[in-house]
Amino acid sequence: MLRVAVIGSGPSGVYTAQSLIEQEAVPDIEVYVLDRLPCPYGLVRYGVAPDHEKIKSLQNNLRTVLEHPRVHFVGNVEAGAPGLGVEELREIFDAVVFCVGAATDRHLGIPGEDLPGSHPATDFVAWYSAHPDAAATRFALTARSAVVIGVGNVAVDVARMLSRAAAELAATDMPQGPLGALADSRVEDVWMVGRRGPSQAKFTTKELRELGSLPGTEVLVRPEELALDPAYRDPAGLPAVARRNVEVLRGWAEQPAGGGAPVGRRRRIHLRFFLRPVEILGDAGGVRAVRFERTAPDGSGGVTGTGRFEEIEGQLVLRSVGYRGTPQPGLPFDEATGTVPHSAGRVLRDGAPLPGVYVAGWIKRGPTGVIGTNRPCAKETARSLLADAAASAGRATAGDPVAALTRAGQRPVLWPGWLAIEAAEAAWGRGMGRGTVKLPDWAGLLEAARAAT
Repeated sequence: MLRVAVIGSGPSGVYTAQSLIEQEAVPDIEVYVLDRLPCPYGLVRYGVAPDHEKIKSLQNNLRTVLEHPRVHFVGNVEAGAPGLGVEELREIFDAVVFCVGAATDRHLGIPGEDLPGSHPATDFVAWYSAHPDAAATRFALTARSAVVIGVGNVAVDVARMLSRAAAELAATDMPQGPLGALADSRVEDVWMVGRRGPSQAKFTTKELRELGSLPGTEVLVRPEELALDPAYRDPAGLPAVARRNVEVLRGWAEQPAGGGAPVGRRRRIHLRFFLRPVEILGDAGGVRAVRFERTAPDGSGGVTGTGRFEEIEGQLVLRSVGYRGTPQPGLPFDEATGTVPHSAGRVLRDGAPLPGVYVAGWIKRGPTGVIGTNRPCAKETARSLLADAAASAGRATAGDPVAALTRAGQRPVLWPGWLAIEAAEAAWGRGMGRGTVKLPDWAGLLEAARAAT
């Protein structure tokens, strides 16, 4: 019997579990998928915007893996907590795979970044996604103008959520608090700003096009800014996604002022390029604007400052400039890359493999790629683990893993507990005349899970 703990139940963790149980070389294998939260699916549940139902439906595929008879979901377990470090996990399991993602935002490193009203975009995402850690977070949305720094898919998500009518979100699983705040929102202008050009933006074309289909919202771009990008004039040599992005932006740039928009549009999304944030302006009462420096292509794929500056008004600033992994207790960590050193998924300490300890997903390779990128990454790690299986199998002596985790001070929520949470969320939504609505706090989730026991 080979018992493996996978730490994290998002796509990288579930794909790792799937890769382990689908192989034939080691048929006698049990995978325990541990998560700090009592709910599975990671960023698919708590990072995908609630109006992206097709992407959120990936939960059904992940669910199939977690319901496999040799895969066991164990939520509400915090690896790295006192009494449950790497050594303790290795006393319970033959091997441990950390699939913990990249948990923090990158910082801009500019004055005013921590002023009231300036937030990481992921805090906003966690709030409207009902992440229990964000239960105490409040976004009153009294701002007239919001500045989103960054031009990736997360930036597009938050710009879209700030602009979409709350009535359109009532059919989603968004909790009532954020839904009411969005209904009362005074935001009229959303500025999404990137330091480089349109051909280098990280959003996907599908996400970009969605901005242009929002009822009551106009998308504005500046032709003179697009023209600063050498690839904009001739996008033929660009990768397919970048080329399609440029085509969408060109269409918006060429439409007449107002774009034939119906009377009554009250929100505008401004896409700005070649502007680098240098300071967030404001005081103890909150932010009032962001100061940007105009940049220009440097001929090597980057940009350089021009010494010309511009201020964009905003009483809300959402910073979306990328994720970063955090150190894991007991594991080596590369501060420069925000990842755990590894070789084909085997964790390395001082260049030598750490027996029985592996990584997959963003903590392994950095925050790159899309959800599907996690699949080959997980397969590589699973191959390494299975190649080492002969040295790992049979060494665990702690008996039943769930009982051992309980003895270590954890209060595991098993699959029936998660099903009870699902049932409670469905019932809560019905009580409000809606569909399923997420429980937004730890107390509600754990109380619902206890119904299964």
